[in-house]
Amino acid sequence: MLGLVLVGASAVSVEAQEAKTMLAMPPSPLLPESLRTGPDHDAGNGAPSWSGADAPILVEDGIRRYERGDAQSPAAHGAVTSGTVTVYQFDDATGAYAAYSYLKKSSADHVLVNGVSVVVSNLKLYPESAAALLKAVQVGLPKVGGTKGLPPLLPTYLPAKGLQRDTVKYSLGPAGYQAIGGVLPPEIIGFDKAAEVVTAKYEGKGTLTMMLFPTPQIAGDHGRQIEAEMNRRGASAGTVKLRREGPLVLMTTGAWKPAEAQEMVKSVHLRNEVTWNKAVPPEFHSEIRKTVSLLTSILLFCGLGALAAVVIALFLGGARAAIRVMQGKPAATEPEFLRIDLSGRPARIQPDGPSANPQG
Repeated sequence: MLGLVLVGASAVSVEAQEAKTMLAMPPSPLLPESLRTGPDHDAGNGAPSWSGADAPILVEDGIRRYERGDAQSPAAHGAVTSGTVTVYQFDDATGAYAAYSYLKKSSADHVLVNGVSVVVSNLKLYPESAAALLKAVQVGLPKVGGTKGLPPLLPTYLPAKGLQRDTVKYSLGPAGYQAIGGVLPPEIIGFDKAAEVVTAKYEGKGTLTMMLFPTPQIAGDHGRQIEAEMNRRGASAGTVKLRREGPLVLMTTGAWKPAEAQEMVKSVHLRNEVTWNKAVPPEFHSEIRKTVSLLTSILLFCGLGALAAVVIALFLGGARAAIRVMQGKPAATEPEFLRIDLSGRPARIQPDGPSANPQG
């Protein structure tokens, strides 16, 4: 019997060890095989060592991994290097778009965004060959669903009339905002509270800056700081018009005409499809917990009050009925009604006493 118990325990232990065994699949490659066979092929996690000044921005935008390879083209005496293709993968499409708007700074590189990935290429190939190669790269990129795969909505709020699309810059942190030449000090924008910013220039005018915050309260706090900063700068900031709508703050700077700047900030309105796919700051969670606690307390108080009313009614009504039964009366009493004659006719006086004549 002892041997059987030991065997059974051993079997349970083996099953437990087998249950804990997990097969970790390596992530799928970011580049097709044709770009991964070169001697300079490079892959890794986080920001690459050769990214230099771009590294803080890539980390700020949530880079997960990267892969870089050399493109080869046929030649008379073998293949020769004809440029590079680099793919950066980020945590979500919001970070990917922020990195994309920053990496477009170099005219020598062709930059495109696809879901949570950004592709940067510098190819010396025929246009048809380069297009085919980039299409093959895009087909193999990882696909992410859910909120992580949703691009940011804030850039879509930019008015299209006169917009210089190559100047649209989107940032999620102070390093990226400073790198794109933002007009405000990064420390007063509120990136620590999950703010996001988009800036753009308009033909013959100035710059429009839009900032989106998790809550209207946070937007109001930082909106007042921004207003104080603009008042301090005075005329050096150009035509400044500031407006807040809920969690959205808009501001014009530069060579705007006052009427045009006012019309610009008034023309942008929040739509119902605004979503938030980033981690919100602890203050937001704290406010939610306070609201939930308050509503729970109110519901509990109302429930206890209703229960107390029922108990008191049963106690008083039951006690009254018990007293009537002990007095020999029925537990329930017939209700007495008072009749009020509103017809306006004089009422007949009824004499009191048992000898009164009912016919009067």
